[in-house]
Amino acid sequence: MGSNATGSYKQMKEDFVSNLSGGPVAEINYVTAIGPIAFALWSILQSRQSFFKPYKSLSLLVDFLLNVAAILLSLTLYANTPWLLSGLILVPAIFVYALPPNPAVSKKKPKLPPSAQAQKSFGQLGVLSTKPFLTTYRGSMLVTTCLAILAVDFRLFPRRFAKVETWGTSLMDVGVGSFVFSAGIVAARPVLKERAEGRPTPLLPRLTYSMRHSLPLLVLGIARLVSVKGLDYAEHVTEYGVHWNFFFTLGFLPPFVALFQSALKIIPSYATLAILLGVIYQVALESTGLKAFILAAPRTGIFSMNREGICSFAGYLAIFLAGQDTGMFVLPRSINPRSGTSNGAQRSTLLLTMAVWTAIWTALYFLTTNFTYGAGLDVSRRLANLPYVLWIAAFNSAQLLACCVIESVFFPSFYNAADAKTEQDAYETATSRVLRAFNRNGLAIFLLANLLTGLVNMTVPTLDVGPSVTMGVLVGYAAVVTTGALALDSWNISIKL
Repeated sequence: MGSNATGSYKQMKEDFVSNLSGGPVAEINYVTAIGPIAFALWSILQSRQSFFKPYKSLSLLVDFLLNVAAILLSLTLYANTPWLLSGLILVPAIFVYALPPNPAVSKKKPKLPPSAQAQKSFGQLGVLSTKPFLTTYRGSMLVTTCLAILAVDFRLFPRRFAKVETWGTSLMDVGVGSFVFSAGIVAARPVLKERAEGRPTPLLPRLTYSMRHSLPLLVLGIARLVSVKGLDYAEHVTEYGVHWNFFFTLGFLPPFVALFQSALKIIPSYATLAILLGVIYQVALESTGLKAFILAAPRTGIFSMNREGICSFAGYLAIFLAGQDTGMFVLPRSINPRSGTSNGAQRSTLLLTMAVWTAIWTALYFLTTNFTYGAGLDVSRRLANLPYVLWIAAFNSAQLLACCVIESVFFPSFYNAADAKTEQDAYETATSRVLRAFNRNGLAIFLLANLLTGLVNMTVPTLDVGPSVTMGVLVGYAAVVTTGALALDSWNISIKL
């Protein structure tokens, strides 16, 4: 292929993902509901038939089909009829639920609370627990993200699902924000440990610790920048700018979050900080020339060349803080000591708290975007403005709530564990091995998916292939990424970036 033809094809690929306006939020909700619905079928198979224990080849295949392939189908072949795909999953779910439970499951007797000696042997429960529904939520989100970053380069993937140019909502727009929100949730863990131990970390050590987490991400950002420019890879400049990319955004979050943690002495709520930051940023967009600068300024200097990535950082920081606030009540074992000591009471309190916060974020989103009863603002992922921040918080809170409800219905025994070993066994029973593997090494798997996406785009003319070849490539890609995640998990490797 000559240089002119190569340049022409590169321009075609850039045009293919440019000037898009997205689709309705309702459709995004229908499509992303496939994840929780597939998890419901997985939960019924596991809780009623113990289908995934022991974990055999057939178990792996069904696990992959439900938690990876079903999501892929919702993004491609069933993109226009997600309700039909939902029905195809729900019908067997109802059928399996109606079957008599596996005798091996039904005859299991509840374990008696262990003695003090047994607790010492198996390990006492910590202040924080690894919640199965959180693993499911994060794993499913990562699967969707990894699938979408390659699928978007094929014509089978609807253009309304790809990232919008400036104003509007799309599936991939919610994916970027969800990645940041979920990172915020797990970032609450060290804060909760500090509070439990009663030893707050001073600002300087906190900044030093955060920079150690930032450095690998910034290195990845530089590596991506060099590779994209060096390989003359197609890129969408208005997404983050000429040099900026998503890894830089992720890399700069930890030190800024460490600084904002000091503000908790004045404003004792991450959610309030998130809303306050989002409002201040929105006021700056509307009352100054910042919005016009981001959208239309000439790219003359290093700052203006990367204005989208740099300025939108304020919005992503607000999303991260909103996620961290969610983690503050999702991660602790006892959400409210006054709600009673029983496990059932704690679980009910957690569900109620999650439902209330989902309603709060949704109401705030409605008030900022509705043209009749609210401010009438448009969502913009490019700006990461206030409506975008609230949409991401509302969407992820609803997804978390759905996963928690399903887990509470089918795996209530997890909350009855009285020692660490029993809880770990219950956790493994209540989580998909595939989703658990994605969650364990999320950022490393995301990096692998990015590398494979680049490899496919350099070897396959993605704009010229038909649906059959597209699905073959995407299924093969999904299988390779899943195999990588499972391999790391089976070798007990955790790559912390």
